[in-house]
Amino acid sequence: MEDNFRLLRPYLRGFPLIVLSMLLSVIASKKYLSYVTPMYESTVKLKLADVNEGVPSSNLFKDLDVFATANKIAAEIEVIKSSMMINAVLDSLDFDLEVYRIGKVRKVELYHESPFLIKANFTDIRAYDKRFVLQVHSDQTYSIILPDNQAIQKGRFDEVMHFNYGQLLISLDKNVIAGKPDFSLIDNYELEWLSREKLIHKIATHLDVVAIDKDVAVVRINSKSPVAEKAARFVNQIARSYINDYIETKYKAAQTTVKFLEDRIQNISQKLSASETTIQNYRDNRDIINIHQETETDLRKISQLKIQQANLKMNLDAIADLHKYITAGKDNFLDLAPNFEAFTDLLSTEIIKKIKQLQSDKKDLLLTFTAQDERVKVVDVKINDLTSYLIESISNTHKNIQVKYDRLSEEITEAEKVFKGVPEKERMLTILNREFEIYQRSYNFLNEKKIEAEIAQAAKIAFHRVIAPAEPSRVPVSPNRPIIIIVAAMMAMFGSIALIFIVHMAKAKVNDVQTIERNSSIPIALTTPFFKNDADIHRHFLKEAIQLEIKGILHEKDIIVLTSADSREGRSFHAQHLAEALATQSRKILLIDVTHRLIHIAKENGDDHYPLATSHPNVYYLNLSDSKFARFTRSALNTYLTEFKKKFDLIVINNEPLTTETVGLMTMSVATTNLFILDSRKTSENQVIKTALLHKEFSLPNMWFVLNREGYNPNILTEIAAWIKKVTNRVKLFLRP
Repeated sequence: MEDNFRLLRPYLRGFPLIVLSMLLSVIASKKYLSYVTPMYESTVKLKLADVNEGVPSSNLFKDLDVFATANKIAAEIEVIKSSMMINAVLDSLDFDLEVYRIGKVRKVELYHESPFLIKANFTDIRAYDKRFVLQVHSDQTYSIILPDNQAIQKGRFDEVMHFNYGQLLISLDKNVIAGKPDFSLIDNYELEWLSREKLIHKIATHLDVVAIDKDVAVVRINSKSPVAEKAARFVNQIARSYINDYIETKYKAAQTTVKFLEDRIQNISQKLSASETTIQNYRDNRDIINIHQETETDLRKISQLKIQQANLKMNLDAIADLHKYITAGKDNFLDLAPNFEAFTDLLSTEIIKKIKQLQSDKKDLLLTFTAQDERVKVVDVKINDLTSYLIESISNTHKNIQVKYDRLSEEITEAEKVFKGVPEKERMLTILNREFEIYQRSYNFLNEKKIEAEIAQAAKIAFHRVIAPAEPSRVPVSPNRPIIIIVAAMMAMFGSIALIFIVHMAKAKVNDVQTIERNSSIPIALTTPFFKNDADIHRHFLKEAIQLEIKGILHEKDIIVLTSADSREGRSFHAQHLAEALATQSRKILLIDVTHRLIHIAKENGDDHYPLATSHPNVYYLNLSDSKFARFTRSALNTYLTEFKKKFDLIVINNEPLTTETVGLMTMSVATTNLFILDSRKTSENQVIKTALLHKEFSLPNMWFVLNREGYNPNILTEIAAWIKKVTNRVKLFLRP
């Protein structure tokens, strides 16, 4: 805790300096802020249309906004920041002319608070981006200082002025002047007509367009300007211009698309008509009505003919087998058992029945008659007749079926001739129909898109929307007054702390007991605080005199030499008051002054070599500052002081400072006790090391340190006030008659 306090002690001492520097810094920053040109910021929030969500996602509005796509926020931000968009905005704003009122420290842009109505017609582009100084002499006359040659040209209000760059007409805006009764017209002004390139660059420098979130289609447009109205007007206008540009771009796209679609529809319509004519001519030339139905009908007809042919083929084969069977066994016809499944007409059935009946009758007759009987022969004749007839009938039937079969084969062959060339017809019809379908689909698609484009062209709406319009700001965003004041105060605080640290390290004073103990092994006899009254001085030195005796530092008949490096470290003060404190103990003290600094406390007593000190009756004063004592040797000085030791209990010597010493070291060498005075505010730290080296080099006896003004840490203002008081007193003494 004590070490931390030691570290903070220099800063506590310099605390008034820190406070003063912070106060001055705050005052200076406020003064700076009163002269710096403020910047005002206005913000507008623009919600971008999203065709995937919200109102535009409905089918109706999708049709109306058919050419809109999902917005990419980054791309839209670049469009808003583009010079093309800024240029379009500036076309509708009056930012081309800037009017400044020139003050003693800074210039202020007037904008709509300008008392002038100015119209210019420049014939030379060199007039742009130049400052024209306008000096108003009265409400009638003025003069202009041209920028290039600094020529002065005088003019009158409401009269056209002609000069090298063109023509200029300046009138007074009576409304602005009337609105400010305390307005002083007579002053110096600056006029600057900005080229569009410089104006765009100037606007773009203070324009910031950012997305609120990458997933939210809301854009924040910020603009800064020394004039709050300018910033608000610009961001509002750029939002409106962006929406209007979107609508105009969409309208032009729809218009161009409609024109393109009309041209394409006309072209496709011609090709579609040509394709229809080609298909018609091909069908007429090839007698094609419906090739699929015709093919299906012919196939069905051929199928039926082939079925009939198959049936005839089976009947023909059966008749052929029957004819071969009967022909082969016609001699034994009655022994045959043919299969008449393929020959089932009624006549054949009756003949077979008749033959079987005759065969049965023959068998009956043979039971009674012989085979040679006429009646049996008659039956045989009948059977032969019927058999021959049946065989001939079968043969005729076979021929008839064969004819039918051959005719069906011819018809099938003829019917199959129809299918020759059908694949070619189908291929050509497929090609022609495909071409027709392509043109027809294109025609229908283009007509649908034309209708949609016409709807989009007629619907001049956009789903971009300004959700937070900008208002002129009343509070500037820069300079940031609180931040600048706080930073200035903190910089002053850190700067003063650094200065205190540097000064403290550069001075490198003793400061405290720890510094002495760190740099030397010489012990500390006593420490003396800073006193505010005499009572404290007497009480302290009396206590210290007792402690010096108890510690064994002081003995009877001792010679106590008080030395310091400089005369300002309290050596004489300690010598005087230590002698008085020892005298208070009923001791007879001799106070020897080698520096002649204690003469003011002495009392002259004629020839008495020991004038009585005025402060205490037991303290006697002896001045050894005379030049004759500088010629003493060490043994002579020792002998001289031994004589006084017989008469006095203790001898206290106020020695010379080491910086100007002549006999100072010799006096220290004859001392019984050496007290070296160090002042916490005056003595440098390296003096401790020097004293230790002197003690070792010259073998000075019984060396002790005394720290004067221990713990004294006055602030700088106190020291400054004390210094001023000291100087004032010296001046008064000097001026006293």
